[in-house]
Amino acid sequence: MSGNKDSDGGWKNFLWNSDKKEFLGRTGGSWLKIFLFYVIFYGCLAGIFIGTIQAMLLTLSNYKPTYQDRVAPPGLSHTPHSDKSEIAFSKSDEATYKKYIETLETFLQQYNDSLQTEQQKYEDCGDVPQTYKDRSTPEKDPGQRNACRFNRSWLGPCSGQQDSTYGFSSGKPCLIVKLNRIVNFRPRAPSDNQSLPGALQVKTKPNLIPIYCKNKREEDESKIGDIKYFGFDGGFPLQYYPYYGKLLHPQYLQPLVAIQFTNLTLDHELRIECKVYGANIDYSEKDRYQGRFDVKFTVSS
Repeated sequence: MSGNKDSDGGWKNFLWNSDKKEFLGRTGGSWLKIFLFYVIFYGCLAGIFIGTIQAMLLTLSNYKPTYQDRVAPPGLSHTPHSDKSEIAFSKSDEATYKKYIETLETFLQQYNDSLQTEQQKYEDCGDVPQTYKDRSTPEKDPGQRNACRFNRSWLGPCSGQQDSTYGFSSGKPCLIVKLNRIVNFRPRAPSDNQSLPGALQVKTKPNLIPIYCKNKREEDESKIGDIKYFGFDGGFPLQYYPYYGKLLHPQYLQPLVAIQFTNLTLDHELRIECKVYGANIDYSEKDRYQGRFDVKFTVSS
C-alpha cells in the first residue's frame, strides 16, 4: 500500500510541486519564457510569409497578367457544343435538335442589337476588316474601354432572326465559332498565302484571321457538300483586338463566324475539322481545340 501511495504521489508531485511551485516540472517564469519564445518565433514566420505575399502582389497588375510568355495561342470553340463533339439529330423531329437551338439562342442573346445601343459603352468599328483598335494602356488610362459592336444580323441565316431553328429543321445546321479570349493577345493575319488551303488563297483579305472547314476523313470528302461562312467574310477581324480584360473591357464582344453546312449527306457519320489561320496561331496534338476543332455530324431524315 505504501508503494502505491509513493507512486501516486510521484505523478501528482510532477503535475504540481507545491514545494518548488512547479507545474509539469517548470516554474511560472520558465513557462513564460517558453511562451514568449514561441510567440516571437511564429510571429517572425508569419511576418516572413505575409511579406513575401505582399512583395509578390506588388508585381501583379489588376488589369493584365504580368507574365504571358508561356500562354498558348487561343482555342477555337463552337456553339452548340455537345459531349464528345457529336451533333446528331433528325431534321423531322424537333425534339432531337431542340437542345441545340436553345444553346445557340442563349449564347446569341448578348449580341442582340438592343443591348448594344449605349454610346458610352459601345462603338461602331466598321463592317469590313480593319487593323487593331488600340485603346491605350491601363497605366495611361485606367478607365473602361468601349467595345466594338457586333450585329447579330451579320450572321445571316445563322443569326436566328430569319430561321429560329438555325437550319436544323432543314438539315442545314449552323455552328457559331469564336476565338477564346486572351488578355492583350493580338492575332496576326497570315503572312504567307502559300500556307493556306487552296480555297482560302484567293479569298483571304488583310486584317482578317480566316477560318476554313473541311472533311477530316478522305472518304467523307464527297459527302460534306457546300459550306457557307457568315460574319466578316469568314474570319475574325483585327479591329476587335486586343481584349483588355474584365475590369477594363466588361462589355467586350468577341467577333463571331457562323458556319452553315448546307448539304450534308443524310444518315452518315461525317467528321469535319475547322481551323483558323494566323501568323501566331499554332496547333497542338495535346490540345485539339488550340486553333482548331473537329465535330461529328449525323443527320437523319
